[in-house]
Amino acid sequence: MDRHVPPPHPPQPVPPPLGGVARWYEKELGWATTGGSPVRLLTGLRFDALELPADAGFDLLTRYGRTGPVAVTGGVPRAGGPRRMRLLVAAGSADELPGLLDWLEWGGIGLDLTALGTGAWMTAPVPPGSFVPQGAARWVRPPEPGREVEPSLPALAPVGRSAGPGGVGGTPDLVRLVDAAANACHRARLLRASAQTLAFS
Repeated sequence: MDRHVPPPHPPQPVPPPLGGVARWYEKELGWATTGGSPVRLLTGLRFDALELPADAGFDLLTRYGRTGPVAVTGGVPRAGGPRRMRLLVAAGSADELPGLLDWLEWGGIGLDLTALGTGAWMTAPVPPGSFVPQGAARWVRPPEPGREVEPSLPALAPVGRSAGPGGVGGTPDLVRLVDAAANACHRARLLRASAQTLAFS
């Protein structure tokens, strides 16, 4: 046997065809898509999404406990493009966000924390286990095929019941998540401002 012949390379994952992406979401998860290119997931039906800068989002994930599925999307980091993180939350949460921020005393502060709800959409991340092209949306915490997504999504506690750190009935608590996300956005904004000041000093 020739010792100079390199071993064969394992097959590399390839991106699924666009129709395959839409089919995966519709068949495996039961989520509505818009099809087309890129495939989009409709919010406001099975879930809404909290959206924040990716640097704040990764900080949040290191400090906060259990969440629902989480995706990151946007530009290419080395090119300085904006990257966004989206945390799936219970449907209807987008309507609650402004009031929650006011109640938590974050109202009027430019946090860059928004939500996608009824009538909106998010770019579908490449299904788990597939090749992710540079700059494409990907799952950080993917949904589990064959399981209902709703029980895993952060939601408001029922009226008259308090939610502990893990939420009610194992469901993560939306109020705590929003407060933690607001803190992470504020920290990230201060760090960016500090880094910019040092760069110009």
